[in-house]
Amino acid sequence: MPPELIAVLIAVSDDRPMVLTLEGGRLLPSGPLEAGHRSLQTGLRLWVEHQTGHALGHVEQLYTFADAPVDGGPDERRVMISYLALTRTRRGERGWRGWYDYFPWEDQTAPEGRALVQRIVRLLEDWAGRAPSAAGQEARRQRVALTFGLDGLGWDDELVLQRYELLWEAALVPESAPPGAAVLPGLSMARDERRVLATAMARLRAKIRYRPVIYELMPDSFTLLHLQRTVEAVAGQPMHKQNFRRLVAQQDLIEETGEVAPDTRGRPARLFRFRREVMGARRIAGSKLPLARPV
Repeated sequence: MPPELIAVLIAVSDDRPMVLTLEGGRLLPSGPLEAGHRSLQTGLRLWVEHQTGHALGHVEQLYTFADAPVDGGPDERRVMISYLALTRTRRGERGWRGWYDYFPWEDQTAPEGRALVQRIVRLLEDWAGRAPSAAGQEARRQRVALTFGLDGLGWDDELVLQRYELLWEAALVPESAPPGAAVLPGLSMARDERRVLATAMARLRAKIRYRPVIYELMPDSFTLLHLQRTVEAVAGQPMHKQNFRRLVAQQDLIEETGEVAPDTRGRPARLFRFRREVMGARRIAGSKLPLARPV
């Protein structure tokens, strides 16, 4: 069986991180590597453009998944080579879905997301208590604490995949729950697509800390508030306004365009753009995000 090439196309629209999907949001663009493809990336680009009409720019390999079906043998192992691409939505394109539609607990900027985490923790504590041994119960509780930031550990926004896999193991998501069982809110996906999406979310959240990749998700000019909201949307956490602006200034990432936003009320908001050096994707020094405490 040839490997399958699968693409996670991420954009931000109206301060919402979006992912390009197929089949009503159930699938990600994908297709098998064929003999006529000169390379993995060539095959990926051809499949994505054929299925979505969206031409890819820069892509990076994300992860290779090689899981055998529960009832299958080694010859039936499904190998998926996943790629991450940052892009922008285009007028009239269909298939874009908010990534928090799939992982609502990952949005810690919203009261609903924080309340959902509290509910999840209660369900997982009950699941942990059902382990057959005391040692097993303690191991489960430690995993819950680590992945959901309990016992003073703090929320780690990069643990998207670990949280999803823990919920999968606890049968709290549709992909693993028995028929008719109660599951958490969040759109399900076919096959392992939601697992692939979780991996892409974690990768992007990590990258914005050490590479100025956020510029690939921004328009050519923007306000500082728009930039902050985009970073908050991707990280899923609120930022300290003044500390965020101080960090941006210290990094020398942006420059003024000399223009102001036409649609702001009150004092006109200055427009900025990323400096040309940033477009070369240089590393960011001292890039700890200025996270705010949830309110």
